[in-house]
Amino acid sequence: MLRIRSLMTAGLLLAVCLCAQPSHGSNEFQTVETSTPQEVVGGMSLKMVRGVSNITLGWWELPKQVYKTFQEDGAAMGLSVGPLKGIGMTLVRTLSGVGEVFTFPFPYPGFYDPYFEPEFVWQKERK
Repeated sequence: MLRIRSLMTAGLLLAVCLCAQPSHGSNEFQTVETSTPQEVVGGMSLKMVRGVSNITLGWWELPKQVYKTFQEDGAAMGLSVGPLKGIGMTLVRTLSGVGEVFTFPFPYPGFYDPYFEPEFVWQKERK
């Protein structure tokens, strides 16, 4: 019974994360004072979902970085440097998720903007 609840909770969390709409190019002059209550709550909610997602799925950075390094720099670099990049990015993404969860009520940085890009581990990096 406990395992079913855990799987249902994980599935619900994944569904919420996949439904979250990232803010692309938010208005850099937007503040809490100039925003509607819906925009403020939306920003806080997205920051919380992003934080929880990065905490729970941060480990996806390990295979992602191995694959990415393998594709960009070849097999030798992918198998030697890729895991190191993956471990580093796993720590960065997970710790930034913790920071976003603890600071979700505050409009920092910017107007609830992500600490770094891409916002979610499954998104491609912009170049």
